[in-house]
Amino acid sequence: MYRLCVRDHFMIAHSFKGDVFGPAQRTHGATYVVDVIFQRPELDDDGLVIDIGLAGETLKAVLAGYNYQNLDEVNELQGHNTTTEFMAKVIYDQLAAAINAGEMGKTARGLTHLEVKLHESHVAWASYEGAL
Repeated sequence: MYRLCVRDHFMIAHSFKGDVFGPAQRTHGATYVVDVIFQRPELDDDGLVIDIGLAGETLKAVLAGYNYQNLDEVNELQGHNTTTEFMAKVIYDQLAAAINAGEMGKTARGLTHLEVKLHESHVAWASYEGAL
């Protein structure tokens, strides 16, 4: 399996509901480093997994909707604990939709898997991976 990763970051504020979250029930901030791993079994005719420029631009556009936002106030996220795990799936869904809509070019049509990994610190990360 061939893999290509692009990286970006975004900064947010949020809070969680539920005693399991302890002090994180109060509003707090996070800066996520985001790795997106695109996968396919064979390279395209140009020897690519995906157009790295389009992949990076699309990731930046998706993250722009959350950057410097309090996720507690984002309409589409209302009623959810915006945990690292949850946000990995939110970003995965938006990138998968962009791939399906052709926004990442013809090379993206050969992708079979996508993984979105959010690093919440230098010692902890969560991800969501799925077939396309």
